[in-house]
Amino acid sequence: MTFPLVGQLALARSATDRAAEHRQDDAWLARAWADPRTKVLRIADGKTLVGGGAIAYVSPGDVREGERYLLGVDPDGTAFFAVLEAEPLVAAEGATVQPMGLREVGSLLDDRDAGLLVLSVALANWHRTHTHCPLCGTPTVVGSAGFTRTCPADGSEHYPRTDPAMIVLVTDTTGERALLGSSGRMGPDRYSTLAGFVEPGESAEAAVIREVMEEARVLVEDVTYLGSQPWPFPSSLMLGFRARAVEADVVPQGDGTEILHARWFSRDELTTGLADGSLRIPPPLSIARRLIEHWYGGPLVVPGELSWS
Repeated sequence: MTFPLVGQLALARSATDRAAEHRQDDAWLARAWADPRTKVLRIADGKTLVGGGAIAYVSPGDVREGERYLLGVDPDGTAFFAVLEAEPLVAAEGATVQPMGLREVGSLLDDRDAGLLVLSVALANWHRTHTHCPLCGTPTVVGSAGFTRTCPADGSEHYPRTDPAMIVLVTDTTGERALLGSSGRMGPDRYSTLAGFVEPGESAEAAVIREVMEEARVLVEDVTYLGSQPWPFPSSLMLGFRARAVEADVVPQGDGTEILHARWFSRDELTTGLADGSLRIPPPLSIARRLIEHWYGGPLVVPGELSWS
């Protein structure tokens, strides 16, 4: 039985309607902001307040000034907003809520909170780095409840940026071994799947073939799409694939820049390395981990690691 990938991606979950039809409805937005049921996610420096494994939402009257983004509406009609604050969030001494980032809690939050925090971080990252019109340099203003920025000089609208990137689990010709690479940035014992950005004028499938050849000198075929996950660090959409090596006895060679070492792992080698601590793989939050587990056939046990399901 194949371990599923779709539905197992920590940052691809959601339980709210984004309510896009209300983004330019000023009267609706004003009513929603004044509604006592409305919940606000405070965000600063990519962090929000979290306690007890859930986001510590506040009411509109309890937030500092900042850019306001409409996140969506849940099934019972409660509206959710994010407010981007200029100063770092600080919890009171001894408080049960603490400022935490998406990497820390993304896999532990429920579907609603995970989806809203991903959206908030993605919007906040884009707004923070796109404050001026790319056409004329004029400072832009937030529009469409956080989903555009408008230039007051020429009226041009600018939209949040998302960069497509492919990530792939490559197997040998038999499917019994997986190709993993180590960049060296996180230590020689850490291995992951291969990944790279899709270039202009290139399909995602073509990017898979190009990147695997560039990084590991392995030619692949049977490129199959499995699922996607937003990765707002700062603005990527990870497109997950499986692919198979063309040659049966090909020896991977790291390019020495992106990948220092590349090698084949059998399932037994992976299990043994994780158990004795000689091997590290990406955390459950990442699509890389889910691609590895999809090939492996089930969840991998990593001593001392928190997991989610």
